[in-house]
Amino acid sequence: MSQHRAAGDRVTPGNAARKTGAGRHSAKHRVARRSTPSSTQIVGLTAALAAAAGAVGFSHSSLASPTQANSAVNLAAASLDNGSLSGITTARIQARQLATRDSSRVQLADTTKKQSAANKLAQARQIKLDASRALTAKRATALALAKAKQEAADKLARESATRCEIMVTGYHITATFGQGGSRWAHNHTGLDFAAPIGTRIGAVMKGVVIFADWAGPYGRQVQVRHEDGTVTWYNHMSKFSVEVGETVYAGDEVGRVGMTGNTTGPHLHFEVHPDGGAAIDPDPWLRNHCGLNPYTAG
Repeated sequence: MSQHRAAGDRVTPGNAARKTGAGRHSAKHRVARRSTPSSTQIVGLTAALAAAAGAVGFSHSSLASPTQANSAVNLAAASLDNGSLSGITTARIQARQLATRDSSRVQLADTTKKQSAANKLAQARQIKLDASRALTAKRATALALAKAKQEAADKLARESATRCEIMVTGYHITATFGQGGSRWAHNHTGLDFAAPIGTRIGAVMKGVVIFADWAGPYGRQVQVRHEDGTVTWYNHMSKFSVEVGETVYAGDEVGRVGMTGNTTGPHLHFEVHPDGGAAIDPDPWLRNHCGLNPYTAG
């Protein structure tokens, strides 16, 4: 009977093992060993993941690109079977996200620095602009003030040019224009304002001193030419208070009452010479030109 067994029923060590429980148990272990990653594969995966993590490590001087991280992860994936691809894919995604996040942080830091520099520059420009505006306003104020002062001075000058004041105070008239008598070689050529010696004598209006010297019978004499060309004479003074070329205004002192020259008592002999010509009566000139009544002004 043993000689007539079919080929499939031939007893071999393998067939004997499969026909027994021990054989089946050994086969299951072989399948399990083929499905479970070896220790070498696990070490390779760990090394690959470490390399991927190192590839995306951030430092102040350099930053690994997502491509480098992907290459490291791909290398780890190549050493494993299809059952481990899900973990490798997750590692790649995490590595890529980490690299992108770190790159964004660097870009944000650069943007912040640039914005800070721009803000400082804008602040410096604003400070400079404010200083320039303040200087311009200060100059404008100073210019306006100077203009106002000049206008006031011009107004005062115009008023001073036409303003008149009586020459002396505390006087009385002792001789009039055209009056005859033994005291003069011909008719009297002015108005006499009798006052104590040393009484102050002022210019009748604004003008320039053209003469200040001894004038024979007139004694010490000062002549003032006014802006309309009229020249006024101040005579018999005890002293001069001005010099030739000096500008005087109405009321400015030109000398003091005296009795020098041809006189019988202290007084001011006042004459008016239009355009420097012959003398005219001072009474109507003072009334019409200056609005002064010589009989009541003193």
